[in-house]
Amino acid sequence: MPGSAAFRRLACAALLAFVAGLAACAQQPATRSIGEQREDVLFWSQAQRDAGFRHMQAQFPSHMVAHGSRVHPLPAGRPLSLGEAEGGGAWLGRYMAENRIAGLMILEDGQLRLERYGLGFGPAQRWESFSVAKSVTSVLLGIALERGFIASLADPVDRYVPELTGTAYAGVTVHQLLTMTTGVRWNEDYEDPAADVARMYRGACVPGRAHVVTYLSGLPRAHPPGSEWNYNTAETDLLGVVVQRATRRPLATWLSESVWQPYGMAADAFWIKDECDGGDTGGSGLSATLGDYARFGQFMLDGGRINGQPVIAEAWLEGAVRRQTAIGADQRGYGYQWWTDADGSYAAIGIFGQMVFIDPARGLVIAQLASWPRATSAELVAGRRAFVSRVQRTIDAEREDRR
Repeated sequence: MPGSAAFRRLACAALLAFVAGLAACAQQPATRSIGEQREDVLFWSQAQRDAGFRHMQAQFPSHMVAHGSRVHPLPAGRPLSLGEAEGGGAWLGRYMAENRIAGLMILEDGQLRLERYGLGFGPAQRWESFSVAKSVTSVLLGIALERGFIASLADPVDRYVPELTGTAYAGVTVHQLLTMTTGVRWNEDYEDPAADVARMYRGACVPGRAHVVTYLSGLPRAHPPGSEWNYNTAETDLLGVVVQRATRRPLATWLSESVWQPYGMAADAFWIKDECDGGDTGGSGLSATLGDYARFGQFMLDGGRINGQPVIAEAWLEGAVRRQTAIGADQRGYGYQWWTDADGSYAAIGIFGQMVFIDPARGLVIAQLASWPRATSAELVAGRRAFVSRVQRTIDAEREDRR
């Protein structure tokens, strides 16, 4: 019978065979909620990460981001050599092995200069983006602003989510949500099971209300709105709620209609749904192919234009990829859910090594997918930045040689 213990053991065994090395099913009771299982991802073993990041849509209820019939081409350019005199090939191999890189793609002026895969991952497979999804959600808000679904970045958040009236979010603006300067208390420590980020999906559902709305409703204010920056995944989930309520579409559908199909992504993507309201979680949960992450970076490098026409509001574009607030790091800042550098480059960055990096001055896009041994660390971040710097220096040297 479907409810018998024997049936549950058989179903669990089938899932384990499908997702090789994933021990979560055997370790967790069947009664654990989807939200609890999502929080457990932060504490997966290395084997679980390597296996699970490429199969998230098989483990969690998800909406499909449908692609269209037209594919934005990535024509082959001259292969990029990352410094043969310094053992560039060996260096790249070491970087990929030491950082457990699943995929690397580098575009210059829209041409494919480098494509590499590791961990048994391949071009037709999808990989979890984690907080790269934050930048995508922000873009979707910018498109909703352009099309009039959202009136202004100065709108109060509770105009779109009235359940937050009377909470610490009363009077907080969409702009402050975009820049993570709401002033609401939050702990984003990925290695602390008691941190807010590890508890936000664990509570009981309130019918029709996203997990995040319920959780954030109970938090106190720590600073006046607009005065302090504090990184907060739940607030991007809330941004996603704003977009979904304004457009009356799941994020996956809005992404498909506004970017994925018209720009020409090559494959369907998937976005994990919130178990409470059935919407998509804006702060994480998007899975796509390496090539389509790179195409999204190219879309941004193209100025958010499709067939020569801008699809994102100018008010969003003016601030999104420029520093809006300091983050306590020299030369770096935070825009509208995009990390910014003083040289004009910017990036979508996710834990465990995910990145879409855009360098307008060099016409450069770098997409990286990985399974880092930790969510983040100073050493891992420094290694990624060193990799990006090496690519930039190589591009600069090539251009100097051609002069």
